[in-house]
Amino acid sequence: MIGRLTERDRQLCRLLDDHRVLTTPQVADVGFTGERRARMRLAELYALDVLDRFRPQSWGSPAPYYWVLGPLGAALVAAEAGADPADRSWRRSLAHDLAASQRLAHLVGTNGLFTTLLRAARTRPSCALIEWWSERRCAREWGEVVRPDGYGIWTDNGASLPFLVEYDNGTERLDRLAAKLDGYARLAEAAGHPNWVLFTFPGARREAEARHALAQRSVPVATTARLPGATPDGAVWLPVTSSGRRLRLADLAARPLAGTPGRR
Repeated sequence: MIGRLTERDRQLCRLLDDHRVLTTPQVADVGFTGERRARMRLAELYALDVLDRFRPQSWGSPAPYYWVLGPLGAALVAAEAGADPADRSWRRSLAHDLAASQRLAHLVGTNGLFTTLLRAARTRPSCALIEWWSERRCAREWGEVVRPDGYGIWTDNGASLPFLVEYDNGTERLDRLAAKLDGYARLAEAAGHPNWVLFTFPGARREAEARHALAQRSVPVATTARLPGATPDGAVWLPVTSSGRRLRLADLAARPLAGTPGRR
């Protein structure tokens, strides 16, 4: 049965092992030419017990399927890592637990930012997402200092941008959001250099309210609002120290970082 799996199937299993859950459109972004082809292959992987799936309760239009590792997919990832499947984080109740989790929307939203970048990289040879760390991996690396929702490195025509992600759903007080930057300042001090912290907000009003609070720290921060048609690879990012035009990720890479004059 394992022999029937393609390298794309295996890569999808690795992503789900690390990032826990992806929707059908996000899976299509990662490695398919369209959602129809993604749905067909996902149905086959589900029938083989490579993947499991669930649909969260929704009002109105049916939600897409949400995909997690199934028993065979978990065994495959464990075998590749030389580990005992029992030692991995997978468990048979994972789909049920995630469906009931209050953090599901936050997790899926964060993953969607990165899968959108992967889709852009697949269509633009000059671009690549060369790192994508999950919240759990960030916590393992930096959890005593700060816990970003994700970390990535985006390259575009030779420009490289390491960035940290804060995915805001509008539920935290603004002073609590700003207080997170103290941890990012400590991380920059430990690393010897700062990185951009990208805050993504559910709407323009929330973004505007947050920008003043976030500008009070000496950490390089850019913000965006999740508006229809806006994608994270586009000119949607606005540094909190600027009131000018919005920038692409590659443009942020060319700007000096706070605390390191002239660094590019």
